[in-house]
Amino acid sequence: MLIEQVVDRLAAAYSNVPREDVAHTVANAHDRFQHCRIREFVPLLVERRARAELSRSESLLVWSS
Repeated sequence: MLIEQVVDRLAAAYSNVPREDVAHTVANAHDRFQHCRIREFVPLLVERRARAELSRSESLLVWSS
């Protein structure tokens, strides 16, 4: 449920990116933290990682335009 909220926040923040792409980016970030023993911070870490990926992708789109 918390991960879905991350998708919602990032989809709103990156409205120019299709929601499916945002969800895919979040899922990939979430997979990286799958084996963490301390689960309380996973949603925060996932959001930060996904935001960084989306920002990087967004800047590449600006440069290629």
